[in-house]
Amino acid sequence: MSLHTPYAVTQPTREEIAALEGATLLEFGTDWCGFCKAAQPAVAEALAAQPGVRHLKVEDGPGRPLGRSFSVRLWPTLVFLQDGREVERLVRPHAPAPVAQALLRLAQASGAG
Repeated sequence: MSLHTPYAVTQPTREEIAALEGATLLEFGTDWCGFCKAAQPAVAEALAAQPGVRHLKVEDGPGRPLGRSFSVRLWPTLVFLQDGREVERLVRPHAPAPVAQALLRLAQASGAG
């Protein structure tokens, strides 16, 4: 996924997220958020090493039910899912290492790593 891939305005439902199979990184943020922009190189670098992990970038904010259902308070929030269930979370990552470590654990748990 490119550093410049925008956050999707159209959101999946919580039920659709719960039905996802395998490893998924669900990223909440906005395109105008400075913290989100700053985190993109770290997220992209970490994801490059785990091509088997699905990455969904979802725009968050008032009136966005998916972010509320995950109790997102700060951007970006990275929610690591295994078969639609949250197994780990990172908020405002600044370096690739924490993201890479979480993705590696996720990929290993799903058998993709």
